[in-house]
Amino acid sequence: MDDDALLAEQMAYYRAGAAEYDRPYAECEALQELLAAVDELPIAGDVLELACGTGQWTPRLAARARSVTAVDAAAEVLALARARTVSTTVQFFEADLFGWQPPRRYDTVFFAFWLSHVPLTRLPDFWNTVAAALAPGGKAIFVDDGPAAAAFEEVLANQPAPAALRRLDDGSQYRIVKVFRDAQALTDDLTRLGWSVHIRTMAGNFIGIAEPPTSPG
Repeated sequence: MDDDALLAEQMAYYRAGAAEYDRPYAECEALQELLAAVDELPIAGDVLELACGTGQWTPRLAARARSVTAVDAAAEVLALARARTVSTTVQFFEADLFGWQPPRRYDTVFFAFWLSHVPLTRLPDFWNTVAAALAPGGKAIFVDDGPAAAAFEEVLANQPAPAALRRLDDGSQYRIVKVFRDAQALTDDLTRLGWSVHIRTMAGNFIGIAEPPTSPG
């Protein structure tokens, strides 16, 4: 089954719902704790942020980085991210991450709540892209939902990829990819791909730090 239509609907959801994107960050204490945890992570040098959304994480990355390149597919959320971010060391780019290739290497690749939106069939290619973006000695750092988050989603069956239904204030509804991985399963998956990875859980979510199998040539 082809997941292209599902991914297109996912992008449409984030474009249409840009104004509602930040609501969970204002309402959920666990998200505030995760944001604060960035200050304890080994974020350094030139940072690539994938799926930056409205820039909730971007200023915190910029405070620790030499530069930040933030990429997202939705122009509507990027506009909010630019308005939120005052640092002159941050650059924003619009690109579909499923087709985009990094133009250079970075010391850190960071993504928050993006991995669960990547269909399982596209994981190897995604991690190859991350590896290609990392400079020698660089690290991928990621934050996402754990399995417990499934209880707060309207999970759909018989879809091209694990999916959930999201609704916006105007009553419109959209399918999105939503894969709920536990820390051990994700560790096993990355280990099979040759990555060295450490994942810890935090308030039902997880924070991972991974190093690629070899430096990309």
